[in-house]
Amino acid sequence: MIDSRFDKLEQKLISPDFRTSKGKANEVNYHIFDYNAKDELIIRDRIDDLLQKYKKGTYDFELKVFDLYDIIMEMLENKNFIDKCKNLEKSQGLDKITTGLNQMLRMSEDNSNNLILKHIKDNIDSNSIVIIKGVGKVFPFVRSHKILNNLHQCIDTVPVIMFYPGKFDEGYLSLFGEIKDDNYYRAFGFE
Repeated sequence: MIDSRFDKLEQKLISPDFRTSKGKANEVNYHIFDYNAKDELIIRDRIDDLLQKYKKGTYDFELKVFDLYDIIMEMLENKNFIDKCKNLEKSQGLDKITTGLNQMLRMSEDNSNNLILKHIKDNIDSNSIVIIKGVGKVFPFVRSHKILNNLHQCIDTVPVIMFYPGKFDEGYLSLFGEIKDDNYYRAFGFE
């Protein structure tokens, strides 16, 4: 099943209509590729395969893959916050580190200065197709809805595909198929 879904994804990637169009009601060109979390390693390999197959310069688009975990770890390392986070978690618990991390990343719901989104925006071009992965790796520290809710504020001219370990059904997300999100998303699901 994953193979056939990736085959369909590849057909979309090479379609000029996919890269230039918005939805029927002028929706943003955002897509959720949901999958069973047990298939995480297969998904990672398939994304790597896509990157190799569609290398820069081979096609008239460039795949840009952003791993949320890697982005966050790089930011923490640049600010020398790794040890501070470990100590904070030991002394004050998971909730405190989650709050602190979200503040550092400027992840508030109405904040267009979200550092993760700024990183993505600063590293794409007009011919990019954005792939976001690592949603499960950053839970519960960063929630995907904080990315999706602010994405349209800074990235609305290129297609975005978020790989999501869980279910996306009629505009609603359920992480790992268990943690329900009450937010509605203007995105399209991949069959």
